[in-house]
Amino acid sequence: MCEICAKTTISRRGLFAGGLATLAAVSSGSVAFAQSGEAAPATPDAALQRLIDGNARYVANEAINTDHSVTRAARSLGQQPFAAVVACADSRVVPELIFDQGPGELFVVRVAGNFLNDDGLASLEYAVAVLGIKAIVILGHTGCGAVGATISSIADNALPAGHLPSLVNAIRPAVYDVMKDNPDDLLAAATARNARLNAEKAAASDPILSEFHGAGKISSTAGIYDIATGKVEFL
Repeated sequence: MCEICAKTTISRRGLFAGGLATLAAVSSGSVAFAQSGEAAPATPDAALQRLIDGNARYVANEAINTDHSVTRAARSLGQQPFAAVVACADSRVVPELIFDQGPGELFVVRVAGNFLNDDGLASLEYAVAVLGIKAIVILGHTGCGAVGATISSIADNALPAGHLPSLVNAIRPAVYDVMKDNPDDLLAAATARNARLNAEKAAASDPILSEFHGAGKISSTAGIYDIATGKVEFL
């Protein structure tokens, strides 16, 4: 490596490290927000299990995170989420309710169709490298309008107006993947495939997310939220 290239590499690494240190100083907090008194999960498996347990409470209508003012003062000191959820912007999909977690416990990224672009990946990098989350969940849902619009766009061989083509194009690979199998429910199959593809994308994203996944410090999982029953099926 030439001297100039080496200096450039070192400079970029230093800048990146310095940036993370600054963000950590602004965002860090050692407070716990769970109303159940649970400590923050120490492993990816423990973080995922906490989400599973929370969803079971939500389905049974036995939520424990109902007083959102009780930890308000503590939250002003910093944030310490234990998991990130990439969810659809659908108004019926509310991760904190679905997983029965209080404010400050989940780092939520939302976009219609729950897909990851550069902005979403950058948000997850921040959540992993600075906030220390242990699990990422890509959460699709039943009756997803964004996936449905993509299926219609392919069937009509036409793109929708405005900025919607960027959304359709992001979801299109999942639809093409399952169309060849001629599933009975194309919408459900494409929704599940879209969640899986984006979970794989999160795990493989270089350099930050892939390194944390490779070291076993973070996991990425796909799930489908059934709006009618409230249950999340992890894929």
